Amino acid sequence: MNTPAAAPDDRRLKEVWLLLATFLVAVAGLIYELIAGTVSSYLLGDSIRQFSFVIGVFLSAMGLGAWASRFVGEAVRGFIWAQIALGIIGGFLAPLLFFTYAATGEVGLALYGALIAIGVLSGMEIPLIARVLESIGATSFRFENVLSADYVGALAASLAFPLLVIPNLGLMSASLAFGTLNLAVAALSLVIFRDLASRAQWIGCGVALLASVAALVYSERLVSVADAALFEDDVIISETTPYQQISVTRFRDRVRLYLDHSIQFDSLDEYRYHESLIHPAMARAERVKDVLILGGGDGMAAREVLRHEGVESVTLVDLDPRMTELFRDTDELAALNGGALRDPRVHVVNADAWRFAEDTDAVFDVIVLDLPDPKNIALSKLYSREFYSLLMERVSTTGVLVTQAGSPVYAREAFWSVVRTWEDVRNPAAPDTGLTILPYHAYVPSFGEWGFVIVEPLARRARPLDLPEGLGFLTPEVWQGAQVFAADTGRVEVEPNTLQTHRLVDYYLSGWDHWFR
Repeated sequence: MNTPAAAPDDRRLKEVWLLLATFLVAVAGLIYELIAGTVSSYLLGDSIRQFSFVIGVFLSAMGLGAWASRFVGEAVRGFIWAQIALGIIGGFLAPLLFFTYAATGEVGLALYGALIAIGVLSGMEIPLIARVLESIGATSFRFENVLSADYVGALAASLAFPLLVIPNLGLMSASLAFGTLNLAVAALSLVIFRDLASRAQWIGCGVALLASVAALVYSERLVSVADAALFEDDVIISETTPYQQISVTRFRDRVRLYLDHSIQFDSLDEYRYHESLIHPAMARAERVKDVLILGGGDGMAAREVLRHEGVESVTLVDLDPRMTELFRDTDELAALNGGALRDPRVHVVNADAWRFAEDTDAVFDVIVLDLPDPKNIALSKLYSREFYSLLMERVSTTGVLVTQAGSPVYAREAFWSVVRTWEDVRNPAAPDTGLTILPYHAYVPSFGEWGFVIVEPLARRARPLDLPEGLGFLTPEVWQGAQVFAADTGRVEVEPNTLQTHRLVDYYLSGWDHWFR
C-alpha cells in the first residue's frame, strides 16, 4: 500500500520529520552498540576483543535488516513497528545483560541475541524512511540526505556517549533513556502519519512508552537490584565514570572495591598485597625521598609508603579523578587508607600514566606500578617494553621500581612475560649493563597467589629487609620464602610484551580462561 500524496505543507512537515527521525534513530542505534560493547567489556573483559565482536555483529545485522526491509509491505507502519521494537529491546538492553549475568554467570547469548535484533531493526530504518519520502512525493528527496542525517547522528552519539551520556546517566539509565527516545519517535510518527497508523500500533507504543518511562524513573532502584544480584555484599557506592564502573560493597566492617566488576581489594586481606608490593622495594632503595605511584587510586599503596621515614613527597598518578576523590573525601573509604590521600606529602595527579611519564622531568627514588591487570591492549601498553624503558629514565640510578605482575598460578605465562619484558629493557645510564630483576610472590586470599617484580638499575649487595613496625603480614622470614617459586609456578619460556605484539594480553586471558571458564 502506497502513502497517499500529501498537500505541500503536510508533505514538507513529513519530509522534515523523517530527516529528523533519521538523525534521532541513528543516535539511539549507535548508543545501543556502545552500551553493548561497554557492558560486554565490563563483564567479559578484553575491551578490544569485545568491541570488535560487537561492531562486527551489529554491522552484519544491519546489512541483514536492510536486505529484509524489502519484504515490509507498508513502509510507514514498518518503520513505526521497528521503533517500538527498538524501544523495547534497545531500551532494556543494559538491564537484560546485567540481570542475566547476575542470574546465570553468562551473558553471551543474551548479548548477541539482543544485538542482532537491534542491528536488524536499525538496518531497516534508512531503507524504510527513503521509501516513505519517495512515496509522499518529497520534492527535495535525495537518498544522500538521508545518509547524511544518519552519519551526523552517529557522530553526535559517539561524542556524547563518553562526554555526556555515561557521566550523567550511567549504563542502565542510558539504555532506558534512548529506548524512550525510540518510542517517542514512534509516537510522533503515529501522530504525523495517523491516517496510516493501526490501532495495534497505538496500543503497543503507549504500553511500551509507559513501561519505559516507569523503568527510567526507577532506574536507580534497578541499578541497586542489579548490583545486589552481582555482588555478595551491600553496595554502598556504584558509579559509572568515563573510565570505569566503580563499585564499593560492605558486609559488617568488611569493604571491597570492584572496578569494572573485577575485585581490586578486600579490606580483610588487602594489607597482604600492599605490604608485599611496597616494603621490599622501599627497603632496597638507598633513599626514599621522592616516590611515584602509578595507579593505586584507592590510596592503600600510598598508606604503606608513608610508613617509611625519609619520605618527603609521594606523587600518585591515577587516570580517574572520581576514584581518588572517593578515597580522599569519603570518610569511610579514607579510613581504609589511613587518610593517606589527605596527607600534604601526597600529590594526586589525574592523568594517563604513560603521558605523565613522558611529560615529567622529575626523577624518583622509588616507582610503584600498582596498575590493573593487563586484560586488554589499553592496559597492556603499561606493561610493555617501551613503557618500561620510559620509566627507566624517571628512576634514579640508585632507585628501585616495583610492579604488581598478576598471578603466577592463574596466569603463569603472563607473570613470567612481565619478568621477560623487563629483561629486554636497557639501563640508559649504562646501556651495556642489564637490570637487576627480582620476581617474588605472596598469598592474598581474595586473589590467590600473587606475583610482583622488583627492578633496580644497578646490581648491588643485598641489604637486610628493614621493615616499619606494625605490619600484619610481611616479615624477613616471609620475604625469604616469597622469592622461591614452586614447580608449578616457576619460570616458563615466554615472549616479552611490546607495543607491536601485546603478547601479555593473550597470556593473561588464556591463563584465566583455563582456570575459570
